[in-house]
Amino acid sequence: MVTIRSKTFDILFGLWTALFGAFIPVLMLVGSPRMVRSVSRRWVRGALFLLKHVVGLDYVERGLENRPAGPCIVLSNHQSTWETLAANVLFPDVAVVAKKELLKVPVFGWYLRNQPMITIDRELGTQALRRMIDGAKTALAEGRPVLVFPEGTRKSPDEPIDFKRGVEMIYARLDVPVLPVVVNSGRFWGISGGARRPGTIVVSYLPAIPPGLTGNEMVERATAAMEAERLRIG
Repeated sequence: MVTIRSKTFDILFGLWTALFGAFIPVLMLVGSPRMVRSVSRRWVRGALFLLKHVVGLDYVERGLENRPAGPCIVLSNHQSTWETLAANVLFPDVAVVAKKELLKVPVFGWYLRNQPMITIDRELGTQALRRMIDGAKTALAEGRPVLVFPEGTRKSPDEPIDFKRGVEMIYARLDVPVLPVVVNSGRFWGISGGARRPGTIVVSYLPAIPPGLTGNEMVERATAAMEAERLRIG
């Protein structure tokens, strides 16, 4: 039954995505970035609706009181495709730091490019980091939160949280709070895809880390808090 529900979701989600692909020519002519983000959120809400009512996979948010009132850097662990999609609803107008390869995904890639997101090419090394910082500065100046997956890639829910280098430099340059976020989506939507399983994904917002620390201090505090929460929510 789990496999049947998951396959049904795939079919319906494909049709839903194709429908939004049909809007692209119109948005190319008259759509602003804000309009593209609004349409993207509708697409994601539809995907979350299908997950809930077809697969039986829902989510719950905890620690909402910890979210800063203004723009911030959101640091989230990364276990599945779910949080990449859901971020557009959890954080309206979010600017996601994403790998440039995602721009090649049909429909999804076009919406990413035109929201706009902050895309990076890891092969560029320090130049990629500078572009990331510049893109984040622009987004924050527009009042948009910036979402970074500091682990760099999706990981098993049983692997400890470990940041890649570069996050500390972003924090040091931007002078805004950091909101650590922990999800356990990998328990229901695996790294390599496969069947989506019913259940409830936990999205846990931890106490924000203020600006003004050294980059290494921020990383140590965020990593310790997120790892403890990963173990707690399972």
